[in-house]
Amino acid sequence: MLKVGVFGAGHLAKEHIEHWKKIPGTLLIGFYAPHNKNVAALTEQYGLQHFGDADELIAASDAVDIVSPGCNHFEIAEKCILNQKHVLIGQPFASSAEEASRLVKLVHEANLKCQVSQLGRYNPAFMSLAGKNLQPMFIEAHRLFTFDPDATLSSVVMDIMAHDIDIVLHLVKSPVKRISASGVAIVSDSADIASVRMEFDNGCVANLTASRVSLKGMEKIRLFQRDAYISIDFLNNKTELISLKNAGEATGPLNMPLQMPNGDRKAIAVEVADIELKDALYMQLQDFADAILADKPVRVSVYDGFYTMDVAEQILKKMSLHNEMHNV
Repeated sequence: MLKVGVFGAGHLAKEHIEHWKKIPGTLLIGFYAPHNKNVAALTEQYGLQHFGDADELIAASDAVDIVSPGCNHFEIAEKCILNQKHVLIGQPFASSAEEASRLVKLVHEANLKCQVSQLGRYNPAFMSLAGKNLQPMFIEAHRLFTFDPDATLSSVVMDIMAHDIDIVLHLVKSPVKRISASGVAIVSDSADIASVRMEFDNGCVANLTASRVSLKGMEKIRLFQRDAYISIDFLNNKTELISLKNAGEATGPLNMPLQMPNGDRKAIAVEVADIELKDALYMQLQDFADAILADKPVRVSVYDGFYTMDVAEQILKKMSLHNEMHNV
C-alpha cells in the first residue's frame, strides 16, 4: 500500500484529498498546512491526521503530493527528494529554471518518481487523440481567463501560458530555435496578456496567446499539419479532425466532396472525436500512483517541467526586451 501525504489545505488541496481517498493501492495518511483556516474543517470532514510538522509528514509518507502555495513548492520538493520520497508537484514547481534544473539533478540521483502536475495532458479532449499521427507544422493556442484579483502574483506566462507551452513542447518534439514575445500589464504589476511566437528547428511555428483579463474563457489549441487540421477545445471537451482524403476513403455524414484541378476526386473528411469524459485530476493521481507501484515512467517528468520553465523564462526576457524597446 502506497502511503501518500498531502501538503496544503486550500481549495485545490481539498480536491486532491477527496480523490486520493479513492485511488486503488494508496493510503492517504494525512496532510500538513501551517496557519491555514481550513485545517480543522479538513481534519473533521475527512477524518485525516493533520501533521504538526512537515518533517513528520515526509517521514511517514512514501509519496508526497504538493498542493501548497506555489512559492513553497521547490523547497518542499527538494526536502522530500532528499528524504527519498516520490513527489507530485503542482505548478509553478520552481521559481526559476535554475531551481528546476536542481530538481532534475536530485531526482536523477535519487532514482525517484517526480511528476509535474499538468492537467492538460489528462484532458479528455486531448487524450482522445492518443494514437493519432500528430506532426503539426503550425499551432495556434488561446488560453483566456476572466479576471481574478487573487491570481496576479506572477506573470500570465507562468500562471497560464505555461500549460500550453508544455502541450506544444510535448507535441512538436523539436528544439526551440527562436522566440518573439510581447506582453502588457493592464491591472497588475506583471503582464496580464501575452502573445508569443515560437519557431522550432523542424520548421514548426506556434503562436500562443494567454490572458487573465478576458470577458469570457477559452482554452483551445488548433493544429495544422499536412492534409489535416485538428481543433482541441480543452474547456468544452471537444475535438474535431478535418483532413483531406481520397473520395472513396471519406464516408462520414459531414464530408465535403472536392474536384481537384488535376481531375482527382478528393473529400474533406470531418470527424468529431468520441470523448470519454473522465476526471483529469483523478487520472493524474492514479497515473502517478501506478508509476510508483509498477515502476513506470511518469507522464510529465521533472525534465518536462524544467524545459517548460526554461522556455517560459526566455519568453519573459523577450517580453521585457520588447517593452524596453517600445517604452511600454
